[in-house]
Parts: sequence; C-alpha cells; structure tokens
Amino acid sequence: MQEAEPSRVAALEAELAALRAEMQDFSYTVSHDLRASLRHILSYAQLVQEDAAPLLPAETLGFLNTITDSARHMALLMDGLMELSRLGTVALQITAVPLQPLLRELLTEFQPNDGAAIDWQVASDLPVVRGDAALLRAALHALLDNAVKFTARRELRRIELSVLPSDAQGAMVTLQLRDNGAGFNPSLQAKLFHPFARLHTTKQFAGIGMGLALTRKMLQRMDAQVHAEGLVDGGCTLSLHLPRA
Repeated sequence: MQEAEPSRVAALEAELAALRAEMQDFSYTVSHDLRASLRHILSYAQLVQEDAAPLLPAETLGFLNTITDSARHMALLMDGLMELSRLGTVALQITAVPLQPLLRELLTEFQPNDGAAIDWQVASDLPVVRGDAALLRAALHALLDNAVKFTARRELRRIELSVLPSDAQGAMVTLQLRDNGAGFNPSLQAKLFHPFARLHTTKQFAGIGMGLALTRKMLQRMDAQVHAEGLVDGGCTLSLHLPRA
C-alpha cells in the first residue's frame, strides 16, 4: 500500500499538468484566434459605417450599430472567460491575512461618482484568515463593488460587513456582507455564481454577469465558500466562509 501512494501522487500531478496545458491552449485560442475574427468583424463594420453612412437608410445603420455593439459585448465576454480560466491555474501564496486593515484600505476605493453617501457599517473585530492576500483582496473588492452597484438607486445606501459568532476552535470564519439594494428573486438563486448569469437587465444595472462567478472561483482556490440570499427590492446578504488563520 505504501508503494502505491507515490504512484497515485504522480498520477495526480500529471493530471494537473495536463489540465494546465489544456487551459493554456484554451486561453491562446480565445485570445488569439477568436479575437482576430472578432476584430475583423468590428473593423469592417466600422469601415462600412464611416464610408457608406450617408448612402444608407436609418434602418441599415441601426443594423450596423447592432453588429458593432454585439462585437464589443462579445469581447467583454471573452475577457471574462479568460479571467475565469486563468484563476484555475494561477499559483497561490497562502498566508495569514488580517481582514481589518484590508477592508479599511478597500473602502477608500469606493467613492460614488454621483456624490451619494454610503453608510458603511464595518465591524471592528474582523479576524485574521488564511488565504492568498491578492486573491482575497480581489474577491472582496468584487463583492463590495456589487453591493455599491446594486444600492445605487437607494436614497440611503447602507452596506454592512460583520463576522458571525463561532466556536473559537472552529476551522472556518463566517463573514456577512449585507446591503439594502435591489436584491434578487429567490427562485433564480440557482443561477448565481455561474458565468454570464444575470438576474437584472442591462438597462437596470451594467455588467456581463461574471463578477460573482469569478469571486466564487477565487474563494474556492483558497478553500473558502460564498453563499447568497436575497429578496426582490429587499437587499442581499452574502455569507463568506473563510479558513481561520
């Protein structure tokens, strides 16, 4: 039995190496081959718009605008796929990460463009967790950005971050991020955290539906989890389960 264990580890390492090579091939295909075709579509559509616009009826110009808008949107979708694939293979540096100074730094980056104030309620006893500092920062930034975006239509915007009581000897820490924003339909909860899943229209809120999918991938790489609950027009509560340092 002891002799079989090294061969099992070697097989897993070979499988991981093959997966990384496959992801690299996928990334090259998306970034090079598909992007080249997309650039051609966008470039030639714009040339037709510039050269023939005075000769074309308004309806045809509308078709061209749809082509160029769709091409730009597809480029954003490709960027999202690229980032999702990259997260699966990026090397991690797992350390102890104090959340209090990290959140203090992050909040300085969220100053609404419309000048509307945000009532930030951040607990003063946020713990030290175990994870990759850069990846954890990116995940928290994405979640805070979501909260800011979906509270944009509130006269009083409130975002709370707290830590739930837990056994001091427990292996996980639970953070809660709660906002009073647009929320979502609970019947659509299964769509959350999947690539390109959107629970609101683009007219309501901008985005391509990749933020939560990327965030879940980041947290999974650090043995962490995220769960969401919400109500239509009743805000959203995100629970993050992070390894204790």
